[in-house]
Amino acid sequence: MSTWPPRTVIRRASGLRTMESALMRCGLGPVAGVDEAGRGACAGPLVVAACMLGSRPNAALAGLDDSKKLTEKTREELFPIITRLAVAWSVVEIPADEVDRLGVHVANIEGMRRAVAGLSVAPGYVLTDGFRVPGLRAPSLPVIGGDGAAACIAAASILAKVARDRTMVALDEEFPGYGFAAHKGYSTPVHAAALNEFGPSREHRMSYANVAAASRASGSAASRAFERAAVGAR
Repeated sequence: MSTWPPRTVIRRASGLRTMESALMRCGLGPVAGVDEAGRGACAGPLVVAACMLGSRPNAALAGLDDSKKLTEKTREELFPIITRLAVAWSVVEIPADEVDRLGVHVANIEGMRRAVAGLSVAPGYVLTDGFRVPGLRAPSLPVIGGDGAAACIAAASILAKVARDRTMVALDEEFPGYGFAAHKGYSTPVHAAALNEFGPSREHRMSYANVAAASRASGSAASRAFERAAVGAR
């Protein structure tokens, strides 16, 4: 009795191209990798990217790796190379208010669906980083630590990370004082201090505990200031 998709043995002999190569040998290409950036941030969008690389390795992509292991300079250098050499690629943003409405995990899954749907070439197979994504139009496989195990996921992780970092730099100009360009919306001590001083901006995720606490504190401070002003006006 045959099974579909066919099972294949993954041999770790070709570095980050092992999984794609095995799937393509089974006739399941082209293979798309999907990854996100900003899941753990408390401000800014969740950004998800999908990427399909060519069937043959390219020396220009030899530096592919988990985006978190690469320097910002290296990621920026790889971004235009990936977009130029990829068979297809797609980047989508899930804004902070939608992350709040859906919850970060559901928003992540929805973003992965949108990123795959946005590819100009339909994938034969999809590799996702970390967890299963139901509702895709192609068979898929979750890969634990996928951005360090599959080239297409590594490429997607770089696209998502660079795109999100650029968004956060732009938001830093729109919302000065929070330090978005430096910490990219993650909960650093500098960010926490800014939240306590200014309260949340509209780019903060209000469903996150630290943001909600800062909102309550800023609301209480504003209320006390209003009361003091009202007393002084009598």
